[in-house]
Amino acid sequence: MTNRLTVNADCLLSPISRHLYGHFSEHLGRCIYEGFWVGEDSPIPNTKGIRKDVVEALKKIRIPNLRWPGGCFADEYHWKDGIGPRESRKRMINTHWGGVVENNHFGTHEFMELCGQLNCEPYISGNVGSGTVQEMSEWVEYMTFDGVSPMAELRKQNGREEPWGLQFFGVGNENWGCGGNMRPQYYADLYRRYQTYVRNYGGNNVFKIACGPNSDDYDWMDTVMREAHRFMDGISLHYYTIPSGIWENKSPATGFSEEEWFSTLFHALRMDELITRHSAIMDRYDPDKRIALVVDEWGTWYDVEPGTNPGFLYQQNTIRDALVAGVTLNIFHQHSDRVRIANLAQVVNVLQSVILTEGEKMVVTPTYHVMDMYKVHQDATLLQTSFSGNSYGINGKSVNQISASASVDAEGRIHISLCNLDHAGAAAIDIDLRGLSGSDFTVSGTTLTADAIDAHNTFSQPEQVKPQSFTAFELAGTTVIANLAPMSVTVLEVVQA
Repeated sequence: MTNRLTVNADCLLSPISRHLYGHFSEHLGRCIYEGFWVGEDSPIPNTKGIRKDVVEALKKIRIPNLRWPGGCFADEYHWKDGIGPRESRKRMINTHWGGVVENNHFGTHEFMELCGQLNCEPYISGNVGSGTVQEMSEWVEYMTFDGVSPMAELRKQNGREEPWGLQFFGVGNENWGCGGNMRPQYYADLYRRYQTYVRNYGGNNVFKIACGPNSDDYDWMDTVMREAHRFMDGISLHYYTIPSGIWENKSPATGFSEEEWFSTLFHALRMDELITRHSAIMDRYDPDKRIALVVDEWGTWYDVEPGTNPGFLYQQNTIRDALVAGVTLNIFHQHSDRVRIANLAQVVNVLQSVILTEGEKMVVTPTYHVMDMYKVHQDATLLQTSFSGNSYGINGKSVNQISASASVDAEGRIHISLCNLDHAGAAAIDIDLRGLSGSDFTVSGTTLTADAIDAHNTFSQPEQVKPQSFTAFELAGTTVIANLAPMSVTVLEVVQA
């Protein structure tokens, strides 16, 4: 049976916000220190202490926003520890991640400098778990107020005359767990209180994001939405893909079985169910979809690499992770009327990273290449699609062999993303392009695949997995007849004359 995808080019749905392609950076392992920050005196090429190679790589994939300082670290972070002369900043123990010393050399000024170099929006997570209302209020004032005030004067004393722009601010992180082990009613009341003092100064308008649920905690979503929806612009959702689906049984990032390949993708696809059910709850309180569902932590979570600090969460990244990224982004596209911000965890050296570093060396991962291939969807418009075709399964469970989404950009170019989840079988697919403005068009493509289910890039072999031109297709009228390689991510571009 041939798979069939119908793309209705004249049926435009919701915008696909570029902020679905956000990333997450926490004071965890080697994400900040060694990943981004090396200091001005480092022999590694840097601009104001920030690695040039990492910045250039991230600019290429057009990273739209970066979330910081956590994660669990956010609700024990006190921002005044990270300003002023670096040699006099407080040293502390990072109790969540590895018990290492945090010297606070990377703080507010350094983060805002990083966002400036990346040309991306800062997304800051504020401390509700162990912080005060005053502390949160003063942080926002310090960053955004252009006037006479103690915090504005303190910012100027620390070398920044003009305020920064701050678009996204999270009021707490995982307050159901590491952020305070709160109950939803209690957090909802705290959120209402804290967000009151996250003020808009001048022309800066803060998009306020409430702490939403972990995975399938529908009661948390219902309670917080019921009690606080009037005071929020977004509410978060966290979901990590674990091969077994069991938190205590993660399995390795490489050297895994075909069964673990399938199980990982099976659990990644659960994102669609979670978004659908949480969106239904949100619809009861926000039928106009004013409030964004913010999936600000997503990605794969495996056992750490052998010989590394277990608190650093350093893992390899394979073609399997590329497929997880592709199917997850396709799901986000299909729900882009409600999901408008998302953050892959995490950007460098932690969990499903797009970049790995080791001293002066840097390598981009298969997940990076998917982000690069999919960037054509940023700020495009979702097109209506329908799929019918083959299933793919192991041990009595099955999923669709192909995951797909399509969009049209401002120049009228159509992009179609196709993931063949089958690790062993190619996928023939007929793509019916309906509603084109004419019959004259061209098609080109890029594909990412590999010859082993755990193929990955290393510092000695950095191009084991990299995109290639895709030519395995032919045209028959307005139908594209394509053959997708096993375990592949492919993006087609359709340009009308």
